[in-house]
Amino acid sequence: MTAVHGHLRKMAAHLAGAAIPVEYALSLDSGDTSLNPMLGQTVRLKFTGRITCKHCGTATNKSFAQGYCYACFKRLAECDLCVVSPDRCHFAAGTCRDPAWGERVCMDTHIVYLANSSGIKVGITKPLNTPTRWIDQGAVQGLPIARVATRHQAGLLEVALSRHFTDKTQWQRMLMADDPLVDMGRFRDQAATAVSADLELLTARFGPSSIEWLVEAEETVVRYPVRSYPTRVKSLDPRKQPNIKGRLMGIKGQYLMFDTGVLNLRRYIGYEVHVTLGD
Repeated sequence: MTAVHGHLRKMAAHLAGAAIPVEYALSLDSGDTSLNPMLGQTVRLKFTGRITCKHCGTATNKSFAQGYCYACFKRLAECDLCVVSPDRCHFAAGTCRDPAWGERVCMDTHIVYLANSSGIKVGITKPLNTPTRWIDQGAVQGLPIARVATRHQAGLLEVALSRHFTDKTQWQRMLMADDPLVDMGRFRDQAATAVSADLELLTARFGPSSIEWLVEAEETVVRYPVRSYPTRVKSLDPRKQPNIKGRLMGIKGQYLMFDTGVLNLRRYIGYEVHVTLGD
């Protein structure tokens, strides 16, 4: 039996290969603890009610944007609306809260991808963030389809693709079963046909080297450490139920799947918790 204590961070996830389930670790500000060996065992989480901002470390009564206090949420560029809607980039509009941050983070190469997570969805990320981005979404497959010069341009291409593919994950469906593997190359080809006119407009606007369609990129296949999937998804909320106990049946995305319900750990970044692992 292992007992750990600290403030929650996003679960660490490592993919060693297509035939090996993702290796997860519970991440606290005090360190990481491997979770895969805990499958089938009882996990107890006691939330103290104390929350600290993951950026400035100050105490806060409420967490915003997955771990920030209200002051940081209103001030930091990484909390602005364009982070979730990059087609509305404030750096490109000259209104970025922190132009140096925007130059460093957004004015850099991004990829547009298709992922198989509760259906085929489109998204964007930096090349170094794959496959973690797909793991966090509970995707069983991920495929880069375009390399784009900036986050803003990636967002504009994503908007064009979202008219043909969803840009949301149906998280309840994702937690109830693994999606069957599909021919991701076929969907990439469908995407190229569907947005051919948009690609012409974007390359005319930003230059011929701004967008590269990736016709030979390899897909990533992801397996998750899951013993059994729930037949009905019940969300656990530590704000209403500070003491959570259950047998750990699986881990997928950023969710712990217990026989008593599912807990989205990413939603509670910065929350202080005492965790006991093992029977």
